[in-house]
Amino acid sequence: MQIQGFLDHLLKSAQGGGNDKAVNSASSQGGLGGLLNADFGKGALTGGALGLLLGKNKTTRKLATYGGLAAIGVMAYKAYGDYKQQQGGADASAEPQTVDRLPPPQVELHSQAILKALVAAAKADGHIDARERAVIEGEFIRVNQDAGLQQWLHAELEKPLDPAEVASVASTPEIASEMYLASLMAADEQNFMERAYLDELARQLKLDDALKSRLEQQIKQS
Repeated sequence: MQIQGFLDHLLKSAQGGGNDKAVNSASSQGGLGGLLNADFGKGALTGGALGLLLGKNKTTRKLATYGGLAAIGVMAYKAYGDYKQQQGGADASAEPQTVDRLPPPQVELHSQAILKALVAAAKADGHIDARERAVIEGEFIRVNQDAGLQQWLHAELEKPLDPAEVASVASTPEIASEMYLASLMAADEQNFMERAYLDELARQLKLDDALKSRLEQQIKQS
């Protein structure tokens, strides 16, 4: 299962806008439900798949702004480093431990944690029903034929939303910070349900208020 390549391609391809016409059409027809009537049979791009998952064209573009997986990691590491310096425990000269600097055995687990956070954040407003999950999975199959990855994505989409289960895969404070940052990018902080999910996720990730605020500020400054 090659999650790193899939996730990085997903994020980078969104920079090209994906199937914006279809996603915009869906928005005018009532959110993600409208995507069920959109035509994805004419070469929908990965950005379209990301738009399907998130159900929000604005959010898709926000994610695309930050680029690939390593770029998100740099942002999270910077926020975490600033926080640690404030606490008197960071080395300002330390290199960011982003996914492209990890030993190969850790890369997949790291990427899986970030994709897990994105999928969960996409479900936080309750907009994905069974029929919509089928459409999302169909589009991801078009993007990547890896059976193991498809099974994993199916399981993640089917799971009840559980911030504690999402947070359980955060093996280090740095990854916890990156998972929260990715979730911030995918969720709408103005939506009550999504804001409540983000707050509980931060608690389960054991992010204190100072680090949580630093990560949120990093998004606003970027």
